[in-house]
Amino acid sequence: MRQLVGEMLIYCFAIVLLTGGFLAFHYVPSGQTVAYDGFYEPLRGTPMSAAYNSILSLSFDVRGGLHIRQLHHTSSVLLVVGTILWALLGRFRYALAVLGLGLLTGLSGYGAADDLLSGTILGKLPIPMWYGLHLLAALAVGAVLVISSRKEAAQQPRTLGFTALSIALTILVIYYL
Repeated sequence: MRQLVGEMLIYCFAIVLLTGGFLAFHYVPSGQTVAYDGFYEPLRGTPMSAAYNSILSLSFDVRGGLHIRQLHHTSSVLLVVGTILWALLGRFRYALAVLGLGLLTGLSGYGAADDLLSGTILGKLPIPMWYGLHLLAALAVGAVLVISSRKEAAQQPRTLGFTALSIALTILVIYYL
């Protein structure tokens, strides 16, 4: 069971990585104030950071952009919840690292968006710093997951059926949430 949850964490991370790559192409990590000129009429002309403007443009103007943002968020939340379950099922050696780095990644993602942390003491940090922290923490989470998965696979090798089951369960859980 622990190995299945660990595999699902790897696939959740792959989805987070792929969706994050898509989002990065449309994201502008800048705190410069700009006027919104996108599709959403009630906000047109409202001053906001370039980072938040790019996220709104991604959500409203890019085909499938909002769906990708939601998939990125859902997979990220599932990654944190799955890590807690993974820790409860066995050794805590890597789970605490993944959980801590996952929470740091989530916090820095909100900071990079200039969304929920705006107006707080944490909102005073520059947006490019949040974005860099978000990318570094995400890569660290991936490294810890891969190292742990390889060690568990060495003890109990994976089969094709096991891999197919873990991929199917990951997709099912992500779209069920």
